[in-house]
Amino acid sequence: MLVDSHVNLHTEQYDEDREAVIERAHGADVTAMITISDRLESTDAIKKIADAHDNIWRTVGVHPHHAKDHADLDAKTLIDMAQDPKVVGIGECGLDFHYEYSDRTVQAPVLAAHIDAARETKLPLVLHTRDADDDVIAMLSAAHREGDFVPLLHCYTGGKALAETALDLGGYISFSGIITFKNASEVRAIAEWAPIDRIIIETDCPYLAPVPMRGRRNEPAYLTHVAEKLAEIKNLSAKEIAQITTDNFFRLFQRANDPRTRP
Repeated sequence: MLVDSHVNLHTEQYDEDREAVIERAHGADVTAMITISDRLESTDAIKKIADAHDNIWRTVGVHPHHAKDHADLDAKTLIDMAQDPKVVGIGECGLDFHYEYSDRTVQAPVLAAHIDAARETKLPLVLHTRDADDDVIAMLSAAHREGDFVPLLHCYTGGKALAETALDLGGYISFSGIITFKNASEVRAIAEWAPIDRIIIETDCPYLAPVPMRGRRNEPAYLTHVAEKLAEIKNLSAKEIAQITTDNFFRLFQRANDPRTRP
């Protein structure tokens, strides 16, 4: 069994065949997944997908690209939205200084609201960071002194310092199809270094299709290629990686109901 910890199934790329995509995932033994919130306006569409499938859960949050549209977001809004038992995480949130679709002065307070919500709800904080390692380190470290929360560095491409900070705070790191890319040696080095009991995997579909699917629309069924590459990096079998990353997933996302333990 594999778990795709980060999918974007509500996006228009799946409007024609969403259910077939989910069926193909099941056929590839990707039997559980989290469909991720990018903005509050997507909530109804995301909720509909999660509610229709036993092994699909969801998050609530605002991607840093859209922070400008939610500048007045407060933690209470996220906390209230997270009362639904299908909500297993807070985010995707963070800082993106590469594209800066939202001004940095807006991104930071929106991230702070997510951190407060993660602390209050005890749900994992799903983090997107790009070209902002130092600022994220500073925010996570300062916020953690005010109370515990668990960060997840999703689709990780950052440096070792941010990874070490997240791990020191009890967090996890998620790797995507990027680890299969020819020019991603630095990401593979982080994957090799990271403790195996703190790693989960994802597709971030419909984006970032792994080798040998580069150039196609990504989908959860392609998670097998991420698992195989991680197995190679860690000198483990694909079966071992599936077992370990699935165990790690359910340890992190404790509100998700592990189908392996159901009667």
